[in-house]
Amino acid sequence: MGINKYNSEGYYDPTVYEALSNIAKEEKAARRVYRPLVYICSPYAGDVERNVNMARVYSRFAVRNTCIPITPHLLYPQFMDAGSPAERELALFMGLVLLTKCEQVWVFGSVVSSGMRAEIAKAEKKNIPMRYFTEELEEVKGECE
Repeated sequence: MGINKYNSEGYYDPTVYEALSNIAKEEKAARRVYRPLVYICSPYAGDVERNVNMARVYSRFAVRNTCIPITPHLLYPQFMDAGSPAERELALFMGLVLLTKCEQVWVFGSVVSSGMRAEIAKAEKKNIPMRYFTEELEEVKGECE
């Protein structure tokens, strides 16, 4: 249902139409919140099942914090073979490309894998701000061990 340009008596009423249109635009804009892209940096190798579940938790945490999570280690293993060194390297490369499109990198957990070290190094090189979190989603200052 749109806003009518005519009043209840059928006369053209541009002032009221413009005012109501502006109110509708403001309400629509208020519903759209800016959501920055954040790169989720967490372990994948090792206990893959647990690490995938934790990556889902971290991604959901980003969504709850009005961000759009980019979590390549939830995407690429769906169609690439992590057991193949060539495909693993390609997946890591593609993840690093995505990382450069993000406004921040969020690093989760106290264990930093070799893949995570590469992501952190890339973020540092590109001056992308990083935030560090525990597995319990508490922010910590400084770097992970």
